[in-house]
Amino acid sequence: MNLLIIEDERKTADSLKKGLEESGYEVDVAYDGLAGLSLAKSNRYNLIVSDIVLPKLNGVELCRQITQMGSAVPILLLSALDHKDDVVNGLEAGADDYLTKPFDFRELIARVRVLTRRKDASASTSSSVLSFSDISVNLGSKEVTRAGRPIELTAKEFKLLEYFMKAPNAVISRAELAKEIWNIDFNTGTNIVEVYINYLRNKIDKPFAKKLIHNLHGMGYILKEE
Repeated sequence: MNLLIIEDERKTADSLKKGLEESGYEVDVAYDGLAGLSLAKSNRYNLIVSDIVLPKLNGVELCRQITQMGSAVPILLLSALDHKDDVVNGLEAGADDYLTKPFDFRELIARVRVLTRRKDASASTSSSVLSFSDISVNLGSKEVTRAGRPIELTAKEFKLLEYFMKAPNAVISRAELAKEIWNIDFNTGTNIVEVYINYLRNKIDKPFAKKLIHNLHGMGYILKEE
């Protein structure tokens, strides 16, 4: 397991590196956002652990740029700021989970294991193709087609569609999507779910006569044929 730590407080970064290496991981360290982005572009990592407040390039923008690269590497954000907006902005930019400083190192290890196991589980089914109606989703190549027409999705849009494709004809609540797609387990007041549902509909449904993603008022969303 190769990890990348991006943390400008050198004592903290070196301490995390030592602890993670003692837990069996190989660890690279960057002390600013641009250096971290450069390493993320040139190396393959199983997980990136990044502070939000960084010199040269902050953690939120770092997540955004890594996501725009098409990378599927999980990102765990660290924040000394106990502000929900920082966490939500990071999750919207492509981060997979967050941890607020100060934290117990054992909790960090637990989060690392969960995120890397999730990645391994995804890799084990990478050759799977999900199909529903005229939509086809290749979990390995990340290719999506509808009626044979290629559809380009961002990493979060793909993850959202995959979640629907694995549970067609089932009502999925907003809270469930917030938890499973963005790891939000608190009431932030964010409309992130609605925003991404709209993004997905614009690509999956809008160009086609038959609509598949439906809103059930007060209940959630469902992927179904009318």
